[in-house]
Amino acid sequence: MAKKSKKKDAPQSSEQQEWVRPAFMLGIDLGGTKILAAVVDHEGRIIGSAKRKTHAERGVDEVIDRIAKTARDAVADAHLEMSQIWAVGIGAPGVADYSAGVIEFAPNLANWVNVALGPRLHNLLGVPVFVENDVNAGTYGETAVGAARGYRSVLGIFPGTGIGGGIIIDGRLLRGAHNAGAEVGHMVVMIDGPLCGCGRRGCIEALASRTAIERDLIGEIHAGRSTVIEKMVDLSTTGQITSGVLKAALDEHDSLVTDILERAAYHLGVFTASLVNALDPECIIYGGGLIEACGDYLLPIISDTMYRFLIRPVDPDKLPVLPAALGDNAVLLGAAMLARASLSEAAQ
Repeated sequence: MAKKSKKKDAPQSSEQQEWVRPAFMLGIDLGGTKILAAVVDHEGRIIGSAKRKTHAERGVDEVIDRIAKTARDAVADAHLEMSQIWAVGIGAPGVADYSAGVIEFAPNLANWVNVALGPRLHNLLGVPVFVENDVNAGTYGETAVGAARGYRSVLGIFPGTGIGGGIIIDGRLLRGAHNAGAEVGHMVVMIDGPLCGCGRRGCIEALASRTAIERDLIGEIHAGRSTVIEKMVDLSTTGQITSGVLKAALDEHDSLVTDILERAAYHLGVFTASLVNALDPECIIYGGGLIEACGDYLLPIISDTMYRFLIRPVDPDKLPVLPAALGDNAVLLGAAMLARASLSEAAQ
């Protein structure tokens, strides 16, 4: 009897063969002062990186060229070729149209209005490019490979100079109908409150950002209260009260700094409760420079206040408030993992 021939496995298509190769993504964080780029493997590990000053004052074309050079430097640092990179994800400040790869408006980058960043970088680098708002990317990074790993619905809040936010529901970023979702810093929480940089009054950013904290501190000093900060920095110049200075004052048990930070944390707690009541996330991530420096003091106040104002009682273990874990790498890691997810969806 003739032996039956073994059934051969069907040959893989070129697309299938691509997807069994090691996955390398390039994540980029475009900031107002610097560009960070890193090659990221499929598990979110950085294997090569580079950075360069943005020099936004030199114009859009110059910045895009600098992004491309920084990307190539990161690939070289990883001992790879650009042909081994599946895709590029870039987190940029402002409103981003993810589907088109367009930065519609970036307040920290001069003349960046309707800039086709994705298509232009694709032409320079020869690989697919995905463009996302930087705080959205940071929140996604914390969810994919950071503090919120394993959660599907996450609220990210990032107090710093301003207050940024990101929202993930069922594993997907909430971008909104006009690409401006999760602009939580400009939610009005106090009618006729302090003036915000956006021109309105009472935004949470005008009450609890580092800029707001500095304004309140200087106001109290002018009213006669004393603080160790007067010995640390020149208060005649704005922007001197950094998160690090606030941390140093906390370590000195400075009563004025303690009072103002406690008030800011209370506002953040009430604000966070309102968002939780609306979105019902599984966890809340708090990050940004202010939290990195002063989170040990701020987060217990924020979380305790939040739990008090929730519409229904919640076990803290089932709705944790977590400090972000990725630091300066959150945006580029999130952008890289978003690009990977987008390619995976396209391949299915």
